[in-house]
Amino acid sequence: MTAGSGFVHSEMPSEDIMKNGGKVEGFQLWVNLRADDKMIRPRYQDTPPEKIPVKTTADGKVKVKVIAGKSLGTNAEIETRTPIMYLDIHLKEGASFTQSVPKEYKGILYVWRGSGYLGEGTEKNVKMGQMGVMGEGDSVTMTAADDEEMRVLLIAGEPLNENVVRSGPFVMNTWAEIQQAYTDYQSGTLGQIEGAEERYAATEAAKKRQKESGRRQGDL
Repeated sequence: MTAGSGFVHSEMPSEDIMKNGGKVEGFQLWVNLRADDKMIRPRYQDTPPEKIPVKTTADGKVKVKVIAGKSLGTNAEIETRTPIMYLDIHLKEGASFTQSVPKEYKGILYVWRGSGYLGEGTEKNVKMGQMGVMGEGDSVTMTAADDEEMRVLLIAGEPLNENVVRSGPFVMNTWAEIQQAYTDYQSGTLGQIEGAEERYAATEAAKKRQKESGRRQGDL
């Protein structure tokens, strides 16, 4: 989703989860737009899983979902205004993988399954829930532990070097722009979602039932 000049949106779970509760796993990542692009026309790219390229290394030990950017010679289907890389990398036990990254990019590596090592020569041990920050260079290496697989999110992009002001769901360059965004939202300029209140109520009811049954683990 490219928010641009702004619009109201809502990503909801399936009807079954809405009614009965359940576990949904996902990541919500915000990528800043350049000041010149802040007010472009909003765009929503609804991309099903089967449309996301998945590439495998020659030895079959590493799979890469190319969500944004490029990996293993394959470009992502999703288009972005800001130059970024967003890769979901799945390494089998003991597997190692080196991903090239433009020198000017800054980024992170988030381990969301398993454990292993980040870096080469001065490796750092990491486990699920931990994150590493990329240093200087044009590549990054990751290695899964010998006894378990590892999944890593590689997220990197070109620094914009611009002022950032954030409040609630809005990210702009000045406080005056933030105030205008709130005005636009409150006046309905950004649009509305039909049936939003009913869907929200159904979600809250499902969360309550799940909590009462002892199955709810809470929000991360």
